[in-house]
Amino acid sequence: MRAIEVHEFGGPEVLVAREVPDPVAGPGQVVVRLVAADVIFLDTLLRGGWGGEIFPLQPPYVPGTGGSGRVESAGSGVDPGWVGRPVVVHGPGYAELVAADLGDVVPVPDGLDLTEAAALMTDGVTALRLTRHAPAGADGAPWVLVAAAAGGAGSLAVQILRDAGARVVAAARGDAKLSLARELGAEVAVDYTEPGWTERVRAATGGSGVALALDGAGGALGAEVFETVADGGRFVTYGTSSGQFTAIDPLVAERRRIEVINELAGGPPAPELVRALLTRVLDLAAAGRVRPAIGATFPLADAAAAHASLAERRTVGKSLLLA
Repeated sequence: MRAIEVHEFGGPEVLVAREVPDPVAGPGQVVVRLVAADVIFLDTLLRGGWGGEIFPLQPPYVPGTGGSGRVESAGSGVDPGWVGRPVVVHGPGYAELVAADLGDVVPVPDGLDLTEAAALMTDGVTALRLTRHAPAGADGAPWVLVAAAAGGAGSLAVQILRDAGARVVAAARGDAKLSLARELGAEVAVDYTEPGWTERVRAATGGSGVALALDGAGGALGAEVFETVADGGRFVTYGTSSGQFTAIDPLVAERRRIEVINELAGGPPAPELVRALLTRVLDLAAAGRVRPAIGATFPLADAAAAHASLAERRTVGKSLLLA
């Protein structure tokens, strides 16, 4: 089979297509032939050698978190009825075939396209985790800010929050991304590269700020996102576009009574939670309540181009590799 390998840490050019042996399903495993592989911004950081203390990867390795496809074979102890079923699978997804334990496989519900399922498998779980922090609307619909609102997780969070009755402020870069955020349900959209954008968020929300801010940007931009939060509100950080996480002064947070939550602090979520959230977001998509904004697809062999587009902020919405 073909697979993409990171043969050394570096730029997108270190992603190389190779022929490798087909995986074989062991006991309790299945082999899935992928239709689409998930591509997330974290993949680009890891490829460059970032995060070794959290993600102990050493080249050569096959990147990716998984994808969608159909079960091609089943190992011993697995019901042969799995063969042929459409599924999403966790594993090194930049490949034509993936072997995985049955616990890492989730069926795709009827009516949901396999490419859409692949676009939901990581970012959909993240979006559901984040939106659980939204306040109840006992005093009216709460204002919530989503930074990086046109990305894979951010675009889904906008929809989930809108569906729950929140008033969403989307922060993103450029007209195309702001237009997508509005299309997905954001009531207000602001460009966070423009001076004074945080003041415009506060003005749009009546002067006090948002009850919840979701920070997928990190670094200096994440610190600006924090400034949009109302006193007594909540700030949730979960990503970084620069390799640096957002650092919030605990004394400032305490003085303003803002709860600061780092979704990554406790490490990866438990597999049982991931499976439950993934099942939930796939069902939401099958019911038409959310849809992934797939902005770019690339052939598997063009993984380097997918990474370059993400790193240069050219991708609007979700990126996928098509096997």
